Amino acid sequence: MPHADRRQRIHELVLALIKQQNDLDLLDGDHTGSLAAAQSNPAGWLERNRRVVQRYQALVRSAVTLDALVEQEVREQAPNSKL
Repeated sequence: MPHADRRQRIHELVLALIKQQNDLDLLDGDHTGSLAAAQSNPAGWLERNRRVVQRYQALVRSAVTLDALVEQEVREQAPNSKL
């Protein structure tokens, strides 16, 4: 179950990082009232959603990196704790 534990840690880190964001947008869907805007400028609509997805991906990458750094720190300290 180490994989499940790691997944849970990353999930918690992502939630903590999202909580720190002041202006995190949600994706625009065609059912949100922005259909008219999307139809008049579909490239702009797609570009905005692409940027929103990239921001979420950056948060996930940050969480994975933080988890890996913590895991490495724990592994490095484990042999020292046996002394």
